[in-house]
Amino acid sequence: MKQDVYVAGVGMVPFAKPGASEPYPVMAAKALRAALADAGNLDYARIQQAYVGYVYGDSTAGQRALYEVGMTGIPVVNVNNNCSTGSSALFLARQAVMSGAADCVLALGFEEMKPGALGTVFADRPSPFERFDEATDELVGRGDIPLALRYFGGAGLAHMEEFGTPMSTFAKIRAKASRHAANNPVALFRKVVTEEEVMAAPVMWPGVMTRLMACPPTCGAAAAIVCSETFAKRHGLSTAVRIRAQAMTTDFPETFAARDMREVVGYGMAEAAARQVYAEAGLGPEDLDVVELHDCFAHNELLSYEALGLCERGGAQKFVEDGDNTYGGRVVTNPSGGLLSKGHPLGATGLAQCTELVQQLRGTAAERQVEGARIALQHNLGLGGACVVTVYERTGA
Repeated sequence: MKQDVYVAGVGMVPFAKPGASEPYPVMAAKALRAALADAGNLDYARIQQAYVGYVYGDSTAGQRALYEVGMTGIPVVNVNNNCSTGSSALFLARQAVMSGAADCVLALGFEEMKPGALGTVFADRPSPFERFDEATDELVGRGDIPLALRYFGGAGLAHMEEFGTPMSTFAKIRAKASRHAANNPVALFRKVVTEEEVMAAPVMWPGVMTRLMACPPTCGAAAAIVCSETFAKRHGLSTAVRIRAQAMTTDFPETFAARDMREVVGYGMAEAAARQVYAEAGLGPEDLDVVELHDCFAHNELLSYEALGLCERGGAQKFVEDGDNTYGGRVVTNPSGGLLSKGHPLGATGLAQCTELVQQLRGTAAERQVEGARIALQHNLGLGGACVVTVYERTGA
């Protein structure tokens, strides 16, 4: 019989630029200790399993990070799912509790990144992105633009060409992110920028993208502790936030067969995962109060509005222009500042999103607080590919 799963504790460290952070074991240990403290100073010895996510690191780096806090002999599983790594770890942790295999499980994510665009590490073997690169070359052509930018810039360009979306809409999304991040003490970039400043930033792709529309490489760590209701009551832990539904999807044939850059970057994965969680939760996008979504580029935030059903297909420009993506609008998206302003340490991002939403639902998000937040949705996407969508609810406990 499935058990309800509650988020008992969350924690993260302020994200930093590459070269300015502490080593990954230090960051990870601090995030874990913060989550234990947030769970009422829970003893680490109570944790029964751990799923630890990172992208750039050697095998068993998860153990290396955890051993800073304790060596209790528990199962430790290392997780790598590109940019959705952190939420993939959370997906596995929730499954362990929901199935009854464990009562209290840790999901931890960290990343110690290098400056510059993402690149291939193991160049002596087939790349998991071969088919993605081939599709991108065919649809948008080759060039000196880094691949990640071609992926998501190309997807944004497809939306522009079909619906007439102007580049200024992406600038509005980036400006909104900066306004939200100004109230987030753990965001990497807290300076407010205007739409005009975003448009005037160095051009990365003429007519498509400026530098401020892309998230920066970042270092950081975040953690979440999930448990069953029985465990929470036995140990006096909070049951104020429950994971109501969760789904993970991978690519479908349409990723390449549709010959559409939006599908190449995971639109279909996100749409399918959203449908699954809405069905499992018994609600729809109209019920959401707050959303943390994967804005690795401003273009992907816009596409995600439509994939997650926050607006109709082709309606994202109006959604932005009407202010429905921020405070006072239909649903507040990325109150943390998102990846664009908070930063994107790949393995930690999904758990940083979780941290933000748990704080929102508890009513402890200070100046970022979404008034009356009761239902929250998280969207975390990794190319190659995997997408995790999670619905959280405030229980009133």
